[in-house]
Amino acid sequence: MSRFEIKDTFYLDGNHFKVISGSFHYFRTVPEYWQDRLEKLLAMGCNTVETYIPWNVHEPQKGRFEFDGMKDITGFVRLAQKLGLYVILRPSPYICAEWEFGGLPAWLLAEDGMRLRVNYPPYMKHIREYYNVLLPKLVPLLVDNGGPVIMMQIENEYGYFATDTSYLKAMKDIMVEHGITVPFITSDGPYRESMNAGCIDGVLPTGNFGSKTEERFEILKDYTNGGPLMCAEFWVGWFDHWGNGGHMKSDLEENVRDFDKMLELGNANIYMFEGGTNFGFMNGSNYYDELTPDVTSYDYDAVLTEDGRITEKYLRFKEVISKYREIPEVKLSMNIERRAYGRLEIKDKVSLFSVIDDISKPVFSVYTQSMEKLGQSYGYILYRSSLDTEENIERIKLWKANDRANIFIDEKHYVTLYDRELLEECKNTVPDVNGKNIDILVENMGRVNFGPYLELQRKGIDHCVQINGHMHNNWMQYTLPLDNIEKLDFGKEYKDGTPAFFKFEFDADECADTFLDLEGWGKGCTFVNGFNIGRFWKIGPQKRLYIPAPLLIKGKNEIVVFETEGERAEYISLKDEPELG
Repeated sequence: MSRFEIKDTFYLDGNHFKVISGSFHYFRTVPEYWQDRLEKLLAMGCNTVETYIPWNVHEPQKGRFEFDGMKDITGFVRLAQKLGLYVILRPSPYICAEWEFGGLPAWLLAEDGMRLRVNYPPYMKHIREYYNVLLPKLVPLLVDNGGPVIMMQIENEYGYFATDTSYLKAMKDIMVEHGITVPFITSDGPYRESMNAGCIDGVLPTGNFGSKTEERFEILKDYTNGGPLMCAEFWVGWFDHWGNGGHMKSDLEENVRDFDKMLELGNANIYMFEGGTNFGFMNGSNYYDELTPDVTSYDYDAVLTEDGRITEKYLRFKEVISKYREIPEVKLSMNIERRAYGRLEIKDKVSLFSVIDDISKPVFSVYTQSMEKLGQSYGYILYRSSLDTEENIERIKLWKANDRANIFIDEKHYVTLYDRELLEECKNTVPDVNGKNIDILVENMGRVNFGPYLELQRKGIDHCVQINGHMHNNWMQYTLPLDNIEKLDFGKEYKDGTPAFFKFEFDADECADTFLDLEGWGKGCTFVNGFNIGRFWKIGPQKRLYIPAPLLIKGKNEIVVFETEGERAEYISLKDEPELG
C-alpha cells in the first residue's frame, strides 16, 4: 500500500511527487483505444492521468446504473495502473466538460422545482443514491488500498456557479462516509471571487486556466495555506460550437512557455491530453447572448488529435517534461491506421412520418409536455395535432420550447425556429388548414453545461403551442431518442423535403479509422452499425464525423443517416482525413 499526502508539496510514500498529468475522458473514446492513448501519455512523460466521471453516463435513468464498455470506469483505472500511471478522479455530480448538461442526468429536470448544485434536499437525495453505487467501486482503486488513485475532486468550478459552501461540505462528507481517504481538491477560476466561493477547509484549492501562469499562481498562493500549487486544467486549446467560423486553435509557443513555468513552480494537469468525441447526443452547449451547441468532435486542439494522432504540441510538451523528470521508454502496442473507403450511394430511404409509429409509441396529452416529463433525455420529440379548430394559420408561438423546431403543416415544411426565435411570435400565413395535421419536430441540441441556465434545460415544448392567439390543445407526443433504429422499415414511403432516414452499405476487408463526409447534407445525426457517432450540420465548422475502427466489422457495414431539413446529396463519402473547419 502507498500513501499520498498534501503538505508543503505533494508526497508519495514520503517522497516529493510532482504531478504531471493529462486529461483523458474514457467516455469519449472507444475502450479498444484506451491503452493506445494511455501509452502515449506515459511516453510523453506524464506520471498521472485525470478523468471526470459523468453521472448521466452511469445513471442514464433513475436507478439504472451502467458500468460496462465505454462506461467501465473501474477497467479504465486498472488499465492506467497496469501501465504505470497514477490517477486523479473527478466524480463530481457536475463536470462541465462541454458535456451534455455538465454530466447531470436529464431526469432530474422531470421534478418540478428541482434546484441543482446547492444543498437542496431532493437533489442531495439523488446524489447520495448515486454515490451509494459509485463510490464503493472507487474505494478499492485508492492508492491507500493498493490502487492508483491519488486525489479526488469534490465539485467542479463551483466558485463560478454559486456560494453555498454548505453544499461543498456536504459533498465532502458523503465521500468521506463512503471510505474515500485520499486527499480532496477543488478547482476554480484563478480569481478571488471564484476562490472565495469555491474553497472549504481541508480541501486543496487548484486553478483552471490556460495562460499567465505566474499571475494565476500568485493568486492561488493566498488560498493553499502553504500547500502545493497546481493548475488542474491547463487549457491547451478550446472547443468548437456550430457556426463559430473555424476550428479553435491555441498559440503553441505560449502553451509551451506556460507549461514550463507551471512545472517550474508547481504541478499541472493538461486539459486536454486527448479530447475525443461527443458520440451520440452528448455534446453540451453554452448560453450567454445566444445558444451555442458544441460540435460532435471534442478535438480541442489537444496534445493528441481526436483520433489519437501525435502532434507538434505533443513533441514540444515532451521536451518540457524531460527537464523535470526522466521519461520512460514506452513501446506503443497499437498501429492505428486511417482509410478512405470511398463514395457510398443511397441504398434505401424512408420518411420519418412514414415510420413514426414503428419507432415511437405516442402519448396523448391535452397540453404539450417536455421530454423529461415523458421520460426522455436526448434526441428529438415530435408533437402532432389536428387543426380541426383552425381555419388559417396566421401566427404561431411555442412557449417554453428548447432548442430547435421544424414545423410542418400536412407534412409540408412551414417554418424552422431556433433558439430565441422560439420565444417570439412567428407570423407566417397558411390558408385553409382546417382538418390538416400540424407536426412539430423539436431537437434537443445539447443541454447547457455551464451557469444558471442549467436549471432551465427542459427540452421539447414545456408549456404550450399558441396558434392565432389561443393555446392549441390535444397532442400526440412521440419521443424519438433514436435508440431503436433497427425497427426502421425502409419499405415504407419516402417524400422529398421531409425529415428522413437514409441507409448506406459498404464492405470492409480491413477495419481502419475513417471519417464520414456529409457534403451536401443539411442537419441530423448518423449511425454506424447501430452506434450513434454524433450530429452533423452544414454550417460547420466540423465537416466530417470520426468513425473509429472498432465500430466497423469485416464484411458488410451499415450507415444510417437521419436528416431533418430535407437537404441531401445522393451519396456520402468515407475519407482518410478529418475536416474540422
